[in-house]
Amino acid sequence: MQLAESSDSHSIASLYLASRKAHLPYAPLAHSDKAIYSWAADVLIKTNRIIAASKDGELLGFIAMASDEGRQWINHLYIHPRHTGSGIGSALLEYALAHMPRPVYLYTFQANTGARRFYERYGFIAQEFNDGSGNEEGCPDVLYVLNPSSS
Repeated sequence: MQLAESSDSHSIASLYLASRKAHLPYAPLAHSDKAIYSWAADVLIKTNRIIAASKDGELLGFIAMASDEGRQWINHLYIHPRHTGSGIGSALLEYALAHMPRPVYLYTFQANTGARRFYERYGFIAQEFNDGSGNEEGCPDVLYVLNPSSS
C-alpha cells in the first residue's frame, strides 16, 4: 500500500468509474467520465489522503480519507471489479482505521447492502438514514460512524 500522488489520478478515476458502473447500477453517475477524470485530478487527490493498493503496476483499489471540521471521514473505498472479494477492501480499511482517530464517519448508499455489511463487520453503526437529497445521485444513503468505544 502506498500514498497516492497526483500522477495516480488517471488510474484512480479509471478504477472509480469501473467499480461504480459494475457495482452501483442503481446510482447513476452524476457527471460524465471526462468530468470524473478532472475531478480525480483537481479535487479528490488534492483534498483527500488516498492510500492505493496495487500489484505489478496495476491499481487494485483505493481508500480516500479526509478530515472536515474536526471529523474524520472515509470518503471513498473502491476496489476494481476483477478484485472484489479478494481482501483488498479489508486491507485498505484496516490500514485507514489504524491511522485515523475516532470517531470515523462515512456514507454509503442504502441499497449497497454489501458495503453496509462490510462496514458493520468493522463496528460501524448506522447513525442516520437520508432520502438522497444530500447527494448528487439522489439515492437514499446512510451515515455510519465508528466510535472510540466500538473500535
